[in-house]
Amino acid sequence: MPNKVYGGDGGDYYAWCPNQLPMLREGNIGAAKLALRKNGFALPRYSDSAKLLTCSGVAGIVLPEKEEKVIPIKKGDAIALPFGVVTWWYNKEDTELVVLFLGDTSKAHKSGSFTDFFLTGPNGIFTGFSTEFVGRAWDLEENVVKTLVGSQSKTGIVKLDPSCKMPEPKIEHYNGMALNCEEAPLDVDIKDGGKVVVLNTKNLPLVGEVGLGADLVRLNGNAMCSPGFSCDSALQVTYIVRGSGRVQVVGVDGKRVLETTIEAGNLFIVPRFFVVSKISNPEGMDWFSIITTPNPVFTHLAGRTSVWKALSPEVLQAAFNVPAEVEQKFSSMRLAEEIFFPPPN
Repeated sequence: MPNKVYGGDGGDYYAWCPNQLPMLREGNIGAAKLALRKNGFALPRYSDSAKLLTCSGVAGIVLPEKEEKVIPIKKGDAIALPFGVVTWWYNKEDTELVVLFLGDTSKAHKSGSFTDFFLTGPNGIFTGFSTEFVGRAWDLEENVVKTLVGSQSKTGIVKLDPSCKMPEPKIEHYNGMALNCEEAPLDVDIKDGGKVVVLNTKNLPLVGEVGLGADLVRLNGNAMCSPGFSCDSALQVTYIVRGSGRVQVVGVDGKRVLETTIEAGNLFIVPRFFVVSKISNPEGMDWFSIITTPNPVFTHLAGRTSVWKALSPEVLQAAFNVPAEVEQKFSSMRLAEEIFFPPPN
């Protein structure tokens, strides 16, 4: 679970700490979460990392040298944020707005952590410049500069008065900036097993600039996700969105390096080439993963599309050192299912 970094009446900002989760630092991955209550406003900032995120609410995004885009965001939406993007977030609804940030920290100040640079507030960029420099930059008198720089006393997140008018989101700004994973065409749909939507450069071109891929997986109750690994040296970071289940990860020399129960709010990491498999509890389990390549490729070790089905019977028999009838039994199973396996009868 993440640690609270700062917050107040408007909401809270949490981050997963690389000291507690060393794989974040080793994999150059950052993970954080923003939770805004009603009328909560996350002040404009930019980050030292490119990110993928999933959230709901209203977002203001300014790409370098372009106009502000005010985007209506709903549950299941994913957004790619390249370097240099200025963002703000606002929640006008009664329900909490939660933004999950996952991204690459290879160029960040601290490996495994995001650093935000705020444009306003007591820790804003312009509080560090002298009044003379700010006045010259903005072409304003000293008293106006002091008012602008010093009036916002809150850090990071504030709660606005209900009468405060914020920009209305524009649906035309949505296209090309976000993709709804719950409404997008499914890449995988297994009856009683699960569903997958993959984010890549085809359905969200900004993913290419971020350098990350992602997927949203919905695993049915008591179903299993086939053991598999990323075959293009990618690291996989997974956040459990809903439900719970069990996970096992196996690494070098066939050693099980992780076996635990995972639930909504948990984050876990699968190192490069390690094999992971999950079984959901009766309520099912949804998760959002980023993969450290924009167009990830996976190899599965069970099911119709697994590598076993491609190997010849003689190779399997020799590799397992088993009689032909055992190999035939093994090869005759899972001929129809792939990736997700419904619960046994």
